[in-house]
Amino acid sequence: MRRLTRRGGWIAALLALSGCSPAALLNSASRLGGDPARLAAGGEAFGPDARHKLDVWVPRGAGAPLPPKPLPVVIFFYGGGWVMGNRGEYGFAGRAFAAQDFVAIVPDYRLVPGTRFPGFIEDGALAVKWARDNAGRFGGDPKKISLSGHSAGAYIAAMLALDRHYLADIGVDPKIVRAAAVLSGPYDFYPFTEQRGRDALGTWPRPLETQPISFARADAPPLLLIHGGADTVARPYNSQRLAERLATAGAPVTLRIYPGKSHVDTVKSLSPLFRRTTPTLADSVTFMEANSR
Repeated sequence: MRRLTRRGGWIAALLALSGCSPAALLNSASRLGGDPARLAAGGEAFGPDARHKLDVWVPRGAGAPLPPKPLPVVIFFYGGGWVMGNRGEYGFAGRAFAAQDFVAIVPDYRLVPGTRFPGFIEDGALAVKWARDNAGRFGGDPKKISLSGHSAGAYIAAMLALDRHYLADIGVDPKIVRAAAVLSGPYDFYPFTEQRGRDALGTWPRPLETQPISFARADAPPLLLIHGGADTVARPYNSQRLAERLATAGAPVTLRIYPGKSHVDTVKSLSPLFRRTTPTLADSVTFMEANSR
């Protein structure tokens, strides 16, 4: 890994010259980095919209026959301010978790302006339902589903974990979510001071219903809130306030603030070339494994 890290600057520069987006760059670096995982299914439909597609990543050795013991499942929602992103650029997240013996699912979801709140959360709920019904085909345990995500994706994961009606409305027991490990998300950001927030959530007539912190409750699934201390996009107080509210309610919550780290550092370190920059992967995996037993 040390030799690979020293090469990282050259590789990143070459990829940048090719015109890759930051996420695509991390994804390409992940292929070069060699996380032992493989794409078991690409473009699986989980709903009626063209954006309702997902990819499934499994450990490289997984296949037929299925592993003797079903693996825990994690669904990772990418960020992008609810206006951009696609699962193909976030294979690095799927590989990272699959290499740690998870069945990792990376779904797309509808974006603004094609949808507004709560459309993207409802899409996330459909992805959870798909995982419940199909994870077993890939060696996953549908009784051990965790959620993860970065930025706007962390918001989706937190809303699914905390506001029970999204899953209940489509016939899924909210208790199916065993844990959530979320990165650099906005959880307490009303009133909306930025245009993206207004575009995505500002038309909802009851704005407090758009805030994850509004749904902190004693029986919430265990949450791991990871944030960079130098995040100027979704500032650390989002995780700090949600952690305080959950703890006051008596819910299990763990807060990790990484000093000096930015908004992208937490997700960037899921890619092998940058893995040493934060303990995001190790902290997330340890937390989800502990709550999937």
